[in-house]
Amino acid sequence: MIKLRPSASRGFADHGWLVARHSFSFADYFDPAEKGWGVLRVINEDRVAPGRGFGKHGHSDMEIVTYVIEGVLEHRDSLGNGKLIRPGEVQRMSAGSGIRHSEFNPSLNETTHLLQIWIEPSELGIAPGYEQQPLAPARNAWRLIASPDAAQGSTLIHQDARIYATQLDPGADLEFQLDPLRLAYVQLVRGRLTLNDVEMSSGDGAKIAAESLLRFIAAEDSEALLFDLPG
Repeated sequence: MIKLRPSASRGFADHGWLVARHSFSFADYFDPAEKGWGVLRVINEDRVAPGRGFGKHGHSDMEIVTYVIEGVLEHRDSLGNGKLIRPGEVQRMSAGSGIRHSEFNPSLNETTHLLQIWIEPSELGIAPGYEQQPLAPARNAWRLIASPDAAQGSTLIHQDARIYATQLDPGADLEFQLDPLRLAYVQLVRGRLTLNDVEMSSGDGAKIAAESLLRFIAAEDSEALLFDLPG
């Protein structure tokens, strides 16, 4: 089963300084049919205006992964971290027993475009943590960017879930072997491709269950994230 989540059907919010698309119910957007997919709770596609951002706020018991598509995001938190996140880098914040942070676009003229991803942890109340490292998508191959065991140099997340990233040339044909007892989700960051027999365009997502082989054929230069999730 592959169920398309068209980009235009996502939740939408325009706060002036922030334009956001919500793949799942978030903040003022609620859809009882879209409350997450397995342990994947949030995928927000955010565009943050120059010189603006999210003031300090709190989280707990969530693995939060930030994936910058364009621009720069400045992160500061109650653990003392102060970092700039750029395209080609992956940031993970384990909120655990509680953390406060802020996110800001430090540019005076460039919009920051990012995906923020929330995954429910396998254990509650863990010590908060932070990790950031360069993990650019592989070209016409899958790169593991987050996993429960930091395999292949990936970012550690506290859940039996794995996130892969790829950039595809036009005409590229890429497969992924999936345990049919597990769930998966695909987020097309940009471009246009076919996933098995489902056509996807920039911003589209796809819920996947009871599938063993995923085949991606790019119609144009594309970038995608694949989430391998417990069933």
